[in-house]
Amino acid sequence: MTCFPASPTNCSIVPPYLLSRIAERPDRLAAAAEAARRTLMEFSSVAETRQLGRTAKAPSSGTAFSPKLRRTVYDAMQRQELPGREVRAEGSASTGDPAVDETYDGLGATYALYEDAYGRSSVDGAGQPLLATVHYGRDYDNAFWDGAQMVLGDGDGEVFERFSKSLTVIGHELTHGVIQYTAKLVYQDQAGALNESVADVFGSLVEQKLLGQTAADASWLVGEGLFTPEVSGSALRSLAAPGTAYDDDVLGKDPQPADMSGYIETTSDNGGVHLNSGIPNHAFYLASVRLGGYAWERAGQIWYDTITERNFPADCTFPVFAAATITAAEKRYGAGSEESSAVQAAWQEVNVMV
Repeated sequence: MTCFPASPTNCSIVPPYLLSRIAERPDRLAAAAEAARRTLMEFSSVAETRQLGRTAKAPSSGTAFSPKLRRTVYDAMQRQELPGREVRAEGSASTGDPAVDETYDGLGATYALYEDAYGRSSVDGAGQPLLATVHYGRDYDNAFWDGAQMVLGDGDGEVFERFSKSLTVIGHELTHGVIQYTAKLVYQDQAGALNESVADVFGSLVEQKLLGQTAADASWLVGEGLFTPEVSGSALRSLAAPGTAYDDDVLGKDPQPADMSGYIETTSDNGGVHLNSGIPNHAFYLASVRLGGYAWERAGQIWYDTITERNFPADCTFPVFAAATITAAEKRYGAGSEESSAVQAAWQEVNVMV
């Protein structure tokens, strides 16, 4: 996920380094290369373009909403203007358009996780309507949260399928909205990697809860189903085994490290936010499988308690976040509890804590 420099809440699921690799291979995948180049070009002008084009505005902090699920899906009709034409509202029948109906269902599944597991009504905790636009741009190779709504492209058909196919993408994007209203993690270095990781964690939990999967049964993949058969890969990222989600002659090998021994020092990608997020991702996975059962219950509750703690530091580092999760586990389940021990052991295994 990439947060555009001009807008700290404008985040897209496919990182620029992956798009760059695709753009460099017109010999193999001409349509995908062209789509990737167009998507990369948008990164530099996205803030101005979307502010001129959108009519839906982010609600003010004082806006009062009813704490119930309210979804609206729009169709951009291959334009890059938001929100587009309304095509499905809360309670209306399916449209027969897979992108519209998958997105509508994904909004509901994400809302259900936060409400049922954590008592949170929508991304802001106060019933904010969930808005999404599909068919954004021509062969658009991305999905993003822009601070007010989620937006999904159709993919290029050679590397990427439509982005609504992956429920974890929808859950991930909406979780950036939750982070916007809670921890407000800055999108740089370790805090930015935590921002990405928290979105991956809860995006995974949305899918697991909908499917009724235990930690042992879940795939722990983010973006599963996005790649076409042309790609040697299963997903964009793996929480269970960072660095193994894909290994393709065009995309290269998944570069995520699983622990601090592989931590990547870089000035690109906002200090490696998509790369180093593999480390806290893996810590959550390890804690979840140690605790067993449904990951959204105990491990997910601990992570949720952590990001919703009052005065949580927006510039949080990995060690600070790790300590905060242990504190959250002790506060809810008790010092020396199975939960706090599992969380501490997980952070030790990824070498964030000794």
